[in-house]
Amino acid sequence: MSIDTQESTTKSRPKAATPAETDGQHGRPAGTVIDYAVRIDWTRDEISALFSLPFNDLLFQAQQVHRHYFDANRVQLSTLLNIKQGGCSEDCKYCSQSSRYETGVDREELMDVKLVMNAARSAKESGAERFCMGAAWRNLKDRDVAAIAEIVKSVKGLGMETCLTLGMLTREQAETLKESGLDYYNHNIDTSPEYYPEVITTRCFEDRLETIEHVRESGMKVCSGGIIGMGEERSDRVGMLHALATLPEHPGSVPINMLVPIPGTPMGDLEPIDTFEMVRTIAVARITMPKSHVRLSAGRRELGETGQALCFLAGANSIFYGDKLLTTSNPEWLQDQELFAKLDIEGEQA
Repeated sequence: MSIDTQESTTKSRPKAATPAETDGQHGRPAGTVIDYAVRIDWTRDEISALFSLPFNDLLFQAQQVHRHYFDANRVQLSTLLNIKQGGCSEDCKYCSQSSRYETGVDREELMDVKLVMNAARSAKESGAERFCMGAAWRNLKDRDVAAIAEIVKSVKGLGMETCLTLGMLTREQAETLKESGLDYYNHNIDTSPEYYPEVITTRCFEDRLETIEHVRESGMKVCSGGIIGMGEERSDRVGMLHALATLPEHPGSVPINMLVPIPGTPMGDLEPIDTFEMVRTIAVARITMPKSHVRLSAGRRELGETGQALCFLAGANSIFYGDKLLTTSNPEWLQDQELFAKLDIEGEQA
């Protein structure tokens, strides 16, 4: 399904029902009407109210919104390849690739295009329809643009969608990548504007928004989401989704990552966030950004089959396919196939 131009509406909204205000026959909040409109005028109070709904009511709403725009039994499959590992100058407290932390991740140079193509062919044969590539850079350097453009053109030649995450971009770099055939550019906002300085100090939240704007104005599709479980409060998860849902156009893909603590990083000893909070975050992302692909990203191994199934029920309809996400582990291809068979889920065709 294509992502259409976003619409905003100013009509009055039905407020969230209290647990007592329920229709006993159908078990739904009495008098509430599911609003399927695509909005960019969400308030934090509205998003907070969604998080506070009874779990079943929240999933009920998310399911209806999901089914209005998507086939609920199809999931978009992407593969992520680390084309330049380690040595990043940023101080992101969750990241194993920062040069500031001892995590056992070696610094490597940009991968040769032939090796990238081998990985892309393998991904396509395994059922992936989008090939995502990441480089551990603070920002793309002009000297690397030509090599990156060659990689994009080569992968596009296989008939796959392409996505890159290379750090910050200038407006000119974004336009060049668009001309090379790049479909998506990933630039996560990570968390709320308020909590952001607790996670990263080598750039500010506004820098993230600037790159996203450059990507959008170039005509590429934006891929942007965040990470939960970094010690933030629920109000920060509200703030993160509010920042995404009030962009001039919703991201085409919204990755929701659950922190996988990496030994050696400042967040390496944090306890995993509760599975149900992850499911709630997925559901609220689905309701507030109804046409976006909500991607269940890092943390799938930790969620297990039951947790993942709940996330799909809540509206997740995209995953990274393959046994590794940059430097962290991911369910193996066969495990995903087995889970999809149990849930009667199929891969979404581009």
